[in-house]
Formats: sequence, C-alpha cells, structure tokens
Amino acid sequence: MAGRRSKLARSLLLSIQLLVAHRLRTALSVSGLVIGVAAVMVMVAVGEGAERRVLERVRAMGTDLLVVSAAPAPRVAGRQRQVAIHTTLRAADAAAIVEGSVLAVAAAPAVIRSVVARWEGRNTTTTLTGTTTDGLRIRNIRAEWGRVFDDVEDREQRRLALLGPTVVRNLFGDVDPVGRDLRVGSVPFEVIGVTRSRGMDAGGSDLDNVVVIPLETAMRRVLNIPYVHALFVQARSSADLEGLEAEVREILERRHLLRAGMPEPFIIQNQAVLLRTERGAARAMNRLIVSVAILALLVGGIGILAIMLISVRERTREIGLRRAVGAKRKDIQLQFVLESAMLAAAGGTAGVIAGLAAAGMAAALGPWELVLSWRAAFLGLGCSTLLGVAVGSIPAARAARLEPIDALRAE
Repeated sequence: MAGRRSKLARSLLLSIQLLVAHRLRTALSVSGLVIGVAAVMVMVAVGEGAERRVLERVRAMGTDLLVVSAAPAPRVAGRQRQVAIHTTLRAADAAAIVEGSVLAVAAAPAVIRSVVARWEGRNTTTTLTGTTTDGLRIRNIRAEWGRVFDDVEDREQRRLALLGPTVVRNLFGDVDPVGRDLRVGSVPFEVIGVTRSRGMDAGGSDLDNVVVIPLETAMRRVLNIPYVHALFVQARSSADLEGLEAEVREILERRHLLRAGMPEPFIIQNQAVLLRTERGAARAMNRLIVSVAILALLVGGIGILAIMLISVRERTREIGLRRAVGAKRKDIQLQFVLESAMLAAAGGTAGVIAGLAAAGMAAALGPWELVLSWRAAFLGLGCSTLLGVAVGSIPAARAARLEPIDALRAE
C-alpha cells in the first residue's frame, strides 16, 4: 500500500513538473474548459434568476388565486357610446362565491382604472385600485409605513388612499406622504399609508405604481359605477384551484342567468395554470442553457484530448526510456490520465472563478437578476474533472501500448 502511494505521489509530482514546464500548452489546453465551466455558471445563474423572478411575480399577485375579470364587450355597429368591457359583475358576486363554494376561503371585488394623481403641481399616471379589506389581504397589499383602511371606513366611503412606492417616488420624492392630501382625478384623498414593494406581476406591470382606496369610495365617489372590474377568489391551496374554477363558473353562470351557447361575460384566470406556463417556459430555457453549456464543456474536453495526443507523440522516447528502466504499462497510463485530470481540474477551477466574476459583473451592470448556484459550481468542476479523465484515457491507452524498442527508436 505504501509503495502504491509512493508511486502515485511520484507520478503526480512528475505531472505537475511537466505541466509547469509547458505553460503555454497548458494554458491553451485548459482555456476551452474555462470558457465552458464559466458558461455553465453564468447560464445557470440566469436560468435560476428567471425562475425565481417568475415565482416572485406570481406570488406578488397573491397566493392561490383565481382572478375573475370582466370580458371585453362586443362592438355593435352603429352604436356611438359603447363600453369596453361587460358590466355584469357585481360586488355581491364575491359574497355569493364564498357562500356557495366549498373550496373558496375568501373573495373580494375590485375596480381598476388608469387615473392621473396630483400633488402640489406634480402629476403622474397610475393605476387606481378600489377593493375591500379582504382584497388587501388576498392580494398581499400591506402597509410599509402608515396604515391600511378598515371595513368601517370602506362602508362610510372615506377618501383615504394607500400609495405604492412608485407613486410616492414620482409625486413626493423624499417627502413623507402620510398625512398629506393628493388628488385622484378631481377627488381629494388623504394618504394614510405606503404599501410594501411588490415588484412586477407576471404580465410585466408595475404593482407598485398604484393608488389603493376603499371599494365603496372608488365606485360611488370616484368612478360612479355600479359594477366591478374583477373578483379575486382565494382557494385553500393551489391544489384546489381547478375545482374552485369549476365552482366559480357554475355560481356566476347561475347568478347571471347565462344560457347555453352564450359567450361568458367574464374571464377566469387560474393562477396555477399561469404558474405552470411561466415555469414551463423558464425550464425550457434552462434545458437550452444546459445543452449549450454541455456543448461548451465538450469543446473544452476535445481541446485537452488534442493536446494530450500531441504530448504522447512528442514524448515517445521518454515513454520508451521509462519502459526500458522498468515502468509498467499501467504506470504510463496513470501518468497521462493524471495529467489530463489535472488539466481538467485546473480548467474547471478557473472556470468557476471566472463564472462567479462574470455573473457578478452581469448582475451589477445589466438588467438581469442572477442567482449564483454553488450546486452549479461543484457540478461544473466535477463534470470537467470527469471529462478530463475520460478524454485522457484515450492518449493514455495509446502511450501504454508503445513497445520500449519501438519508442526508443522513434525520432
């Protein structure tokens, strides 16, 4: 055992000396793997960042939700005044869904309209959202500072507003907006709080560019409409969303007296389906990324194979001399496999370092959200080393097959 360890140590030391002696060749042979492993690191970081961004955007809309929105209204030729959407959804539909559904935990109506908000000569276009306290909870709308309105203030149609961080930045800058008045359209409102940042939704809309007010205030004092634009229905869990969708559709069809064959005046968006679609797209991108990274690693492995084959040819006399003084075939084979594995490990290590640096630079300078993965780092390093052993076995076997006499006679 001690003799075997001593022989391995001598082979390892000789490999290091030979690689250091040919610095340019060593650098060229590992360059392909450096690029390949760095590509693995950066691409996996991009892929995992994209998937995390998808999950955050879906969660930002609320958890385990069905969104029932008014369908676009058909255009009637010759009629001058036409509404853009159906006006059949009512706030009472939300209460009916909670009563009639087994799978619904809560439901909240909402009105949503693009408006202009003004404060001291500044104005910004934003999204007005009127909803109930249940709607605030279901949609994860919470106050970062200040407070939210309550049920009593909603029933009393109080002119109170929660502002998203984007609205605060556009209108107030560094001024604390809580306690100040602003105008939404022509109606004055008191700012009672600023919402926590929720980022972007799955459609790319800024969820922080919003003014949230009580539902009754929005319907009666701002928009003057009897209908709502959407219903947000929360299930017990994401596994219940498909069953809940069927229940909600049945309840709404019964309440709105829809006949068979008539187009539904509402659209039901299942968050689970949206999540599966978005994650499917992200995973397809990940598979493409992995394929490109594997190709880059193979190119690096071919570079090492070519260099090692050249090395065998150049060191034929050295191989013959070692065989003549007692080296066995497996000693020669071990020598070249060790050199190939060391080249691959060096290339993999340098690639991990380069990948971390490139991913960090891309995250700092670019618009991408990257997630650095140590799993990808260890995987890239391990795969590159195994690839080095695999491609090194070919020139190692060729070197081991050389006969001492023939090798010593080689020019």
